[in-house]
This record gives sequence, structure tokens and C-alpha cells, in this order.
Amino acid sequence: MMHFKKYINLVAAMLLVQLSYAQSKIATVSIKTAIYCDHCKQCESCAPRIEKAAFAAKGIKRVEIDEKTKTVTVTYNTEKTSPEKIRQAIADAGFDADDVKGNATAYAKWDDCCKK
Repeated sequence: MMHFKKYINLVAAMLLVQLSYAQSKIATVSIKTAIYCDHCKQCESCAPRIEKAAFAAKGIKRVEIDEKTKTVTVTYNTEKTSPEKIRQAIADAGFDADDVKGNATAYAKWDDCCKK
């Protein structure tokens, strides 16, 4: 019986270590972006374009757009991507992402209401 309790305690400790390690892989970054229209969440171009761009980086778990603060908050797996890669993915879709300027060719394809 004593060996069984030690075994259970060992397994429980290993699970806790594994769980805390798995949680440490997840991080969140808020990125200032170029959201110019006042309806970006409803616009058929803006929000899906931002979300698709962010999800293009591997390991993305969640993308939240706040048009009032002009930020995109991205939850991601740190082993699969980084804030730099996420910023670049958003910039590749034409949106400024912090200090990374949006791709001009992608920006040219936006709806007029979404441009400056």
C-alpha cells in the first residue's frame, strides 16, 4: 500500500510539472495597428483580414480586435511563433503592426473605407 501512495504522489507531481510547463508556452501580445474605419469588426474586409493575417503565424490561439484602442491582442504558443513573426504577418496583410509598416501592395487592395 505504501508503494502505491508513493507512485500516486509521483504521478501527480509529474502531471503538475507538465501542466505548468505547458502553460508557460502560452503568451499574449498587444499590437497597435492601422485600423482606420469605425466599423472594422463588422466590415467584411478589415476584421477577417486582420484575423487571417494573425492566424497565418503558426501557433496562434486567439485574436481579439479592439477598434477603439486600435490594437490586436494575440494569444500564441511561444514555441511556434514570436511577437516579431506575428507583427510581420499582420504587416504583410497591409496593416501597420507597432513599428512594422504595412505592405503597400496588400494595402492597395483594401476597400476605400478602410484606408486613411
